[in-house]
Amino acid sequence: MTLSDMAACACGLSEAHLTEYKGKQLHQGIIDDFLDLELAAKNAGFDLEIASAYRSFERQSLIWNNKFSGKRPILNANNGPVDIANLSEIEIIQAIMLYSAMPGASRHHFGTDLDVFAPNLLKPGQTLQLEPWEYQFDGPFYTLNIWLDKNLSKFGFYRPYEEFKGGVASEPWHISHIACSQDLFEYQNIENINQALKASNVFGRNTLIENMPSLYERFVSNVCEL
Repeated sequence: MTLSDMAACACGLSEAHLTEYKGKQLHQGIIDDFLDLELAAKNAGFDLEIASAYRSFERQSLIWNNKFSGKRPILNANNGPVDIANLSEIEIIQAIMLYSAMPGASRHHFGTDLDVFAPNLLKPGQTLQLEPWEYQFDGPFYTLNIWLDKNLSKFGFYRPYEEFKGGVASEPWHISHIACSQDLFEYQNIENINQALKASNVFGRNTLIENMPSLYERFVSNVCEL
């Protein structure tokens, strides 16, 4: 059995729904709304740019496997490294999912979800970190954060990880196109994610599949309300 076209798009296994914009791949249906958002931000003094847009199942798997194997650090809520030496597979999985989705379940598969910032707010020599402090008071993107709060919904976007709800950490930079992401999320369900994982080389996939209902409830469907 193979995934349907929509399920393949939702789980990062197809790029049929995407188009290129400024070197990034975005869902075809969000381009006009993002252009309007970008222009409004420009008029407000923010050079809005996309740090990350679509990520494939393969790309998400590479990030995941590097963290699962210890090649790439897993960070805790205080941005400190997690020592995985004595952790069980499910404990490693839960630690990773604070900041990184399991392959097949990332909202970045949709092409509707973007990590945004404004490089013109950075001081000379300062580089983007994509950490919450940058969007908080005294951070370089604090004024952008306030502007996004007031204006995102006017252009059909919202922030699914605006606050921590016990699953994914707060990501004030992560915006999502409401209508198009909801269409694809219907296909990013437990059955389709499991099917994608079964055909993969994702580390810990058997443990992921065995614990999928609880992981899905805590980390995938547990987003902020519109």
